[in-house]
Amino acid sequence: MVIPAITDVTMAALCPGRDECSLAIYISGFQQAIIGLGSFVMMPLVGNLSDKYGRKALLTVPITLTIFPLAILAYSRTRSFFYAYYILKILTAMFCEGSVHCLSLAYVADNVPEGRRASAFGILSGIGSCAFVCGTLSTRFLSTASTFQVSTAMAMLSAVYMRVFLPDSIINDNLSTPIISEGKSDGVANQNEEPGKKMQVFKTMPSMEDMLALLKSSLTFSQAAIVSFFSNLADVGLHASLLYYLKARFHFNKDQFADLMVITGVAGTISQA
Repeated sequence: MVIPAITDVTMAALCPGRDECSLAIYISGFQQAIIGLGSFVMMPLVGNLSDKYGRKALLTVPITLTIFPLAILAYSRTRSFFYAYYILKILTAMFCEGSVHCLSLAYVADNVPEGRRASAFGILSGIGSCAFVCGTLSTRFLSTASTFQVSTAMAMLSAVYMRVFLPDSIINDNLSTPIISEGKSDGVANQNEEPGKKMQVFKTMPSMEDMLALLKSSLTFSQAAIVSFFSNLADVGLHASLLYYLKARFHFNKDQFADLMVITGVAGTISQA
């Protein structure tokens, strides 16, 4: 819901009354760079902790943290509140960015038979795109202040629904297909350590060597990681500048951004489902 409106909020806070603002582009790019680096470090830790403590427990953290930056802009969108949102967004997004999607896929993998997982992943992605369409469409008919207030309420409702209705997933030793077997992690830890101790350390605090070992353990996984890197490199770079270009060149506001995103969201929903 907030994606079509955040460009207008950023421009109004940093360059009021103008359609062009280099500072807004620079600060948004810096934000995405820091979030990306932080996510690179945090996501393996989130995945390993979800193996140990359960998907539901780890889903609770990013879903709850997402509420706070939205609540700031729901209260006020002046420059001081924008900077508070900006700093808090960086800190929370390093943990939240992508973790809900990844943990949701892991939850589905835990609870859906292997032969039906690809279809289940597609349906889950289609539902996510449908939510994107509904959110951007509602933004089209709401004021900027109402957009952030409603999105904050929806984030809170999501957290409550997840805690009340979502049953917990398989955890730790009950995992049917752990991402790294004990044999594949032998090169990561000291050979003289006990196997149980090695796996416990790996599951709770993966290091950079652990991440490299995981990439080396599977050629398919490494190739998928390379594809994901270059795909997101182009996508994030385009997204970070496109909205500001459209505003500067064609004077777009949140309503036109929402119209454009609804079109792409509908196409994504159909193709993924």
